[in-house]
Amino acid sequence: MRSWLAVLLLAISGSAAAVERVVSLAPSLSEIVVELGSADLLVGVLDAGERPAELESVPSVGRYGQLDMERLLSLKPDLLLLWPGSVGPAQREQLSRLGIPTFVADPHDLEQLIHQIEAIAKQLGRPERGRTLAADLRKQLDDLRQRYQRTEALRVFYQVWDQPLYTVGGGQIISDALEVCGAHNVFADMSLPAPQVSVESVLSRNPQVILASSQVQLDAWKAWPQVTAVAQGQLLLVTDKGLERPSGQMIEATAKLCRLIAPTR
Repeated sequence: MRSWLAVLLLAISGSAAAVERVVSLAPSLSEIVVELGSADLLVGVLDAGERPAELESVPSVGRYGQLDMERLLSLKPDLLLLWPGSVGPAQREQLSRLGIPTFVADPHDLEQLIHQIEAIAKQLGRPERGRTLAADLRKQLDDLRQRYQRTEALRVFYQVWDQPLYTVGGGQIISDALEVCGAHNVFADMSLPAPQVSVESVLSRNPQVILASSQVQLDAWKAWPQVTAVAQGQLLLVTDKGLERPSGQMIEATAKLCRLIAPTR
């Protein structure tokens, strides 16, 4: 498991004064601020889908890959929260030249995510809230590991999309969620976060479980009855989108995933 320090880059300049004006450049980071009871500090957010109710009136600074730099600057933030994938390389370079203190987070597993939540709470000047939330999340995570551990992990194919066929790689946090549930991503050997794969490569790895967010995608696999997941009726529909948002709620989303994969445990 990679050190959490390797994936949390904290570039804070200037004094250690408490922040008052925060702009979040990823929905998952906005959600973490809300979970820490600190929505009052957010003066701008990057949009993607529905917002938490607490953030309905917070100004938008754009959408994924379309950051409105002029709008961001007008908000005079004293801290930026950034997930690298939410902003294009050219605009990330622009941000780095602005001199605004920036917290960059890209967790690759659930323990790194919990460290990230603690670190964000500290930057918001509310470290005790971070410690309390982190302790609760770690207990939930430890309970899940104990409940769902297996001598031999279930082989799982996690389908992201069908045309073309995409999955998650070993460095993606969803892959770690599968491990917590006593399962193993059959494409964990691939380093890309969302690699494109072929039907033939899925067949050759013969997953015992296939997960997807669409019943149509799952039904398509019935054309290959030789796959163990198909033969055993383990084509499972993932309806909770929480696995796609690495915030505190992802621990509960992982619990739902575990119950889906192994309901008898």
